[in-house]
Amino acid sequence: MRSSILWSWIVIMAMVSVGVCGCDSNTVYFHFCHTPLSGWEKNDTLTFCVPGVRQQGSYNQEIMLRTTDEFPYKSISLIVEQTILPAGHTTCDTIKCMVSDNNGNIKGNGISIYQNQFKTKNLKLNANDSLHIKIRHAMRREMMPGVSDVGIRISMDQ
Repeated sequence: MRSSILWSWIVIMAMVSVGVCGCDSNTVYFHFCHTPLSGWEKNDTLTFCVPGVRQQGSYNQEIMLRTTDEFPYKSISLIVEQTILPAGHTTCDTIKCMVSDNNGNIKGNGISIYQNQFKTKNLKLNANDSLHIKIRHAMRREMMPGVSDVGIRISMDQ
């Protein structure tokens, strides 16, 4: 009986330790939008609504991209339009995301779905500023196969 209680206690403590160590307290927003694997349409804009940040400061922004073997290119160009609210200041950037090297080797982590992250620019935000972010692809093809998810991560700069 004591042995099973001891093992239960050890398992619980291990789970708590993993949970505490796995948290990133600097991340203020982390969300993915799914796209159809059959093809992400050129006019299908993904929208992210980032709630107001608690404190003023500099924030890092990353685009997260999940692709499959069906993705036909080495890179994808994304148009990222973001508005800082309540000021209403809007910027629009085109970001080239390299998902494989010149030899065709996939850069991302994964087995059948590969995740890449691409640092964009640092943001200067005031307390209670929120963001409205729109992302669409800027490729010549109308349908872009092999993109499963696009995400945004925003974290406080250290």
